[in-house]
Amino acid sequence: MPKVDVYDMQGKKVSSVELNENVFGIEPNESVVHSVLVNYLANQRQGTQSTKTRAEVSGGGKKPWRQKGTGRARQGSIRAPQWIKGGIALGPKPRSYSYKVNKKEKQLAIKSLLSSKVLEKELTVVDKLELPETKTKEMVKTLSNLKVEGKTLIVLADKNENVYLSSRNIEGVKAITLNMINVYDLLHYNKLVLPLDTVKKLEEVYA
Repeated sequence: MPKVDVYDMQGKKVSSVELNENVFGIEPNESVVHSVLVNYLANQRQGTQSTKTRAEVSGGGKKPWRQKGTGRARQGSIRAPQWIKGGIALGPKPRSYSYKVNKKEKQLAIKSLLSSKVLEKELTVVDKLELPETKTKEMVKTLSNLKVEGKTLIVLADKNENVYLSSRNIEGVKAITLNMINVYDLLHYNKLVLPLDTVKKLEEVYA
């Protein structure tokens, strides 16, 4: 079982914890992580792009000139695709890009990334993460005490308004609750900070 140190908010080691190897100790599966990431990004697409067809642009009710005898190419409408201000042929229309992936695949991808954070020593476990008030300065101090630098993801077991609001103004730091954990954030942020109660809940959900 992988074992990591547990720190308090002052950066002092208070204990160590053995992590569940089914969640934090598996061999990362890169292909599953990639497929789940592609799915996540596809589901974020709005798909609101739209172009007008020749049926939707204004004008063009009258044939521009007679069919024969002018020496010019025959035309039926000045709003056909080849005309300036004409409709767009085969252009994009609003659509959904979202699709589903297997639930077990999603879980395997999350576990793969959690395990890679342990392997690469990018996981920091805190005994508890609580602030008496919303203060960005205090959160900066806490992260400094924990020697956490760079892009950092904080995953909370439950909603904590003070921690969330204190984190959001720090560049490169994001705080989310456990139910919002996703492959994109785990890949995007180098460091992962987990309070001890979050670790326990992750092991309950993903073991």
